[in-house]
Amino acid sequence: MNADWTVIDGLQYSAWSREVFEQMREGGLNAVHVTIAYHENTRETLTRLGEWNSRFEAMPDLIRPVMNPEDIHKAKAEGRIGIIFGAQNCSPIEDEIRLIELMRQLGLMIMQLTYNNQSLLACGCYEEEDSGLTRFGKQVVREMNRVGMVIDMSHSAERSTLEAIDHSEQPVIISHANPSHFHPALRNKSNRVIDAIAANEGLLGFSLYPFHLKNGPDCTLEDFCDMVVWTAERMGVDRIGFGSDLCQNQPQSVLEWMRNGRWSKTIDYGEGSSGNAGWPDALSWFEDNRDFPGIIAALEKRGFSDGEMAQIVGGNWVDLLTRVATPNKTQPDNTDNRAAKHLG
Repeated sequence: MNADWTVIDGLQYSAWSREVFEQMREGGLNAVHVTIAYHENTRETLTRLGEWNSRFEAMPDLIRPVMNPEDIHKAKAEGRIGIIFGAQNCSPIEDEIRLIELMRQLGLMIMQLTYNNQSLLACGCYEEEDSGLTRFGKQVVREMNRVGMVIDMSHSAERSTLEAIDHSEQPVIISHANPSHFHPALRNKSNRVIDAIAANEGLLGFSLYPFHLKNGPDCTLEDFCDMVVWTAERMGVDRIGFGSDLCQNQPQSVLEWMRNGRWSKTIDYGEGSSGNAGWPDALSWFEDNRDFPGIIAALEKRGFSDGEMAQIVGGNWVDLLTRVATPNKTQPDNTDNRAAKHLG
């Protein structure tokens, strides 16, 4: 793996620890998009941010916050892992559009308009009827564009995703999903969607979550590489990256929070078979962050040039965030917040 490359994983929600961050560094990662909210409201999201400040304070040798895209380059130069904050739902803003700018000022760089269910903004991929963007959703899209917050439609249904792309003046991403051409999971995206993301100059992050892959936990590395090659040919090599969806060492209770939140009294089986209420078995070739070099080496053998590999492993993420995660209106100076104190 070329040391000049910037390596980024576009989605993880592991049980964060020094061991996990050390494995990231061993695997060559320079930055990771981490989930700070699934169903958390505003107050609970602030607690999640406070927990991350505690991690930055406790492990300054390993991690640093990414408040703006240029912090990714700083993290690489320092030998630390840049932590990019994202939310997998719009619950952190509740029903107040002014909270979008406040969350961006606190470092929230990426937000999904929905998780699996209908939200106040759009429709999730597990609903039977896709309502598209709501009136509030259209307002939120414009505000996210204005303040430099990236719109992520990974868990959203098709009509909602296409309408978000149409209404957004900035590129839209799918941070962690795969083409349904290879595996027809509800979360995976149709050719129409991936073509729209490409035309919108957005990005698709390939998921390594077994339920998103052909043959589930038995998916081979060769099959994964076939999918990457096919998608690169369809979308363009400058529109793809990694979004592993790694949930390392998380207990069953976390899976139930993801699937059920506070809305259901019964088990929502989510992705996989209707009888699978637990985590899937890990892929033999991707158990944790130390396995990224093996995946990258396998992709190198598929004919991508050095420059193309640099884009796929992280350059496209840097480019996307640089283009989108910069506010149209100058933000107030936040140098007094605790996260900023750990930047230097």
